[in-house]
Amino acid sequence: MHRRLLAVLVPLAVLLVAALGVPLSVTVAEREMQETYVDRLGDVGRFASLAETALSTGRTEALHQELARYHQLYGIPAAVIDTSGTVLLGPAGAYQEAARAEPAVPRIVTAALAGARSEPSGEWAPWDDSALVVAEPVGRDSEVVGAVVTISDLSQTRGHILVRWAQLAALGLLPLIALVAVAWPVSAWVLRPVRELDAASARISRGDLTIRADAEAGPVELRRLAGSFNTMMDAVENAVQRQRAFVSDASHQLRNPLTSLRLAVESLEPHLRPAGDGRQLYDVAVDELKAMQRMLNSLQASARMESIRTASPVDLDAVLATRVNRWRALTAAAGQTLVVNVPPGLRLLEPPGGLGSVLDELISNALRLSGSQTVQVTAQLSPAAPDAAPGDAARAGGLVTIAVRDDGQGIDVAERAQALRRFWRSPRHQNVSGTGLGLAICADLVGAAGGELRLEDGLPRPDGSGHGFAAVVALPVAARAAAADAASPV
Repeated sequence: MHRRLLAVLVPLAVLLVAALGVPLSVTVAEREMQETYVDRLGDVGRFASLAETALSTGRTEALHQELARYHQLYGIPAAVIDTSGTVLLGPAGAYQEAARAEPAVPRIVTAALAGARSEPSGEWAPWDDSALVVAEPVGRDSEVVGAVVTISDLSQTRGHILVRWAQLAALGLLPLIALVAVAWPVSAWVLRPVRELDAASARISRGDLTIRADAEAGPVELRRLAGSFNTMMDAVENAVQRQRAFVSDASHQLRNPLTSLRLAVESLEPHLRPAGDGRQLYDVAVDELKAMQRMLNSLQASARMESIRTASPVDLDAVLATRVNRWRALTAAAGQTLVVNVPPGLRLLEPPGGLGSVLDELISNALRLSGSQTVQVTAQLSPAAPDAAPGDAARAGGLVTIAVRDDGQGIDVAERAQALRRFWRSPRHQNVSGTGLGLAICADLVGAAGGELRLEDGLPRPDGSGHGFAAVVALPVAARAAAADAASPV
């Protein structure tokens, strides 16, 4: 996260450096070019004054030699031309060669011969390659007899400007480097508690209520936030623990009185008259007592299993190896067929209380409630989602999907959402033993491991009247250790 902060600070620093450095760089370039232009104006002004005297007296040899020495010393062709553009004095060859390479010469010379001082030619930017052409009219009063023209190559001047710009850029980078050097550790110090708080929130969302944030690191505001977060989690954990303790204690304390009541009711059986309604009422009372005992056992088991909130990695092959034979015996006793089609080597995070307990409940529902002929257990590996968020561990690492399907009665689509609620039972199963807690507890435990339990259509019914029931468990893939042994297929 501190990289995000730097991603904001660095562009701001660059803009600040640019805002300060660009005008300064432009000023340096303008000053260099203006100084060069003023020097050339001074040179051509002096040569124009000398040329006026030389042309009027006919003594041109001294000026011609001076123009040649000027070209030899500075490399700048300087020539005196007449109104037709012919070179009268100066290095004619060098001037004509430079004039052919510079398209601004005709315009500036024409203006000078018309009696006007030339404006600067070309661009002054360091990346431009045009020359600086300066012309000064030569004449007495309003009569112009010629012009002095210089054509200056500015490559050296532009090179000096680039060097100055590089120096300014280097100086501008120093505060930027200093800003990054200071902002990096500061942003890490500020944002480290935020990352830890985010990680703690992610673990809490997966059911781990024991995690706490570090309330001793970072700025004062974040320490207060972490302290408030920990206080809130203490209250939540205490409330959940009290709730579970109440369910467990209540079910445990009610078990003994309920057992005594059942024994008392069953002791009445010898005293019932063979004829009469007493036998029917006796059977109803015993059945209700048995249902209450099953309910209390389920509540106590639920509280015990939900107290374990940590998901742990497990090999699916190892879980099935301890369960499949029992499932086959149960399905055979019920006159049903069990089909297990699970690829080997799948490793996943099992829910609190164990994956075997969840699968036992799903198989039990298929045997007791579906009236099916075939029960099928399948599993497959779903690859990681490419668009998974960094905190979405389930989608980022892939999912193992385990499905328990049958070809029995099934559940209507409208009833599937209600089937995952506690104590809900289908109207068709009111006379079948059960508490309505099994699927709801399984869904809670699977969700605590970062997975999902959903209900779908099952296998096609043999008579073609529709589909049976399917319970699908999707759990995150667990990383396999490098030295883990390969599991054998079921």
